Amino acid sequence: MSLRLKIILALTAIAAMATVAIGVASYTATKHELEETVERSLQAAAREIADRPSIGDGDGDEDDLPGAGGRRPGHDRPRSFEQVLVQVIDGDGNVLLSPNSGDLPVSDDDIAVATSSDPRAQHWSEFEIDGEPYRMLTVQYGDTEAVQLARSLRESQQAIERIQSSTLVAVLLVTMVTLLLGWLIARQVTRRLERLTDVAGEVADTGRLDVEVPVDGKDETGQLGRAFRGMLDALQRSKQEQQQLVQDAGHELRTPLTSLRTNISVLRRRFDTLPAESREQLLNDLDSETRELTDLVNELVELATDRRDDELVQPVRLADIAERAAARARRRFNRDVVVDADDSLLDARPNALERAMQNLVDNACKFAPDGPVEVSVLKGLVAVRDHGPGLVADDIPHLFDRFYRSVEMRSKPGSGLGLSIVKSIIEGHGGQVFARNADGGGAEIGFALPLPTE
Repeated sequence: MSLRLKIILALTAIAAMATVAIGVASYTATKHELEETVERSLQAAAREIADRPSIGDGDGDEDDLPGAGGRRPGHDRPRSFEQVLVQVIDGDGNVLLSPNSGDLPVSDDDIAVATSSDPRAQHWSEFEIDGEPYRMLTVQYGDTEAVQLARSLRESQQAIERIQSSTLVAVLLVTMVTLLLGWLIARQVTRRLERLTDVAGEVADTGRLDVEVPVDGKDETGQLGRAFRGMLDALQRSKQEQQQLVQDAGHELRTPLTSLRTNISVLRRRFDTLPAESREQLLNDLDSETRELTDLVNELVELATDRRDDELVQPVRLADIAERAAARARRRFNRDVVVDADDSLLDARPNALERAMQNLVDNACKFAPDGPVEVSVLKGLVAVRDHGPGLVADDIPHLFDRFYRSVEMRSKPGSGLGLSIVKSIIEGHGGQVFARNADGGGAEIGFALPLPTE
């Protein structure tokens, strides 16, 4: 069952049930009110008769009984008796006075009222005369008689039947109108969903991510469209970055591979004739290029299979990370690395942050061979300074780009990925990277991370 059909059926069912509920409530309330009206009229007539003298003694008082068949011509009929039939019976069930329409039925319960010692004794009953329903109240009249007061229920039943018919018609009309409105509403709601479904199908069939996505509307469907468009835009950017990474990686891999093939070819042709010094130089070149190629492949693999986000976030002291990175650089490059750090503590992924710190320190050691490397940590700001020739102004905006290497540094080892990895890690922690020339000479490269608020 489609969503559109579900919406239509749900709206129709709700409207129909609401209409039926209103009709039932109206029917019940009206029926109850009409029944009470009939009963109140009979009770009013009973109270008026109770104020009259006893009958059955032959003095003619029965002719003055309102609603009885024997009343005198011209006698004013009380309003409470306009629709009430009156009949008087004795304790044996004999009819002493009956309405013009004929005798009313007498039951044992009615006789019991006539002979009861309780002056408030009464009995309610219903019966039919020629198919017409009546409601009857029997009350005591005198010492050994009872008065039966009856009123037709035809008008009440006709009113109730009209309510039933009106309710049925209302249910049908409401159902038809709701079907139409439900179809319009469901069409409006599902139209954009269908368009989104078509777009998703087109993406799945063609692999294209630049398709047009409907984003009109401020409701949930519009929000879904905007979220879907954002997802496609993110996938498009990721795809473009992957393509660019492959192209850049291919370009960077050609140089060491070409050099390796050249050196191997020279060794193969002239190995026996080359002087020992030349062979040693070739072997050293092969070893250096192999290491460079290995480092490049490792960094490419890290970029392509970046799993740093899988690492759990935990409290990290930047001073500890800086000390470990400095100690590793001292062993690797035999350089003087000085750390000046405060007690900055933040929530981060320690291994990823240590990789970023290590890349900065190694970068300073490789490209500034003279002088100490200074690592400063102050309130989440990490700066690694060297005492080399400094940075070229035109290179600074591109230092954190993948595979970027300045003209002066292309002759030195490196893949051009170290600083781009730093940028990826720091931005993943909500921080920012920077590169500038330090006062007094040398370069200063680092990052700033937000500290937790207390």
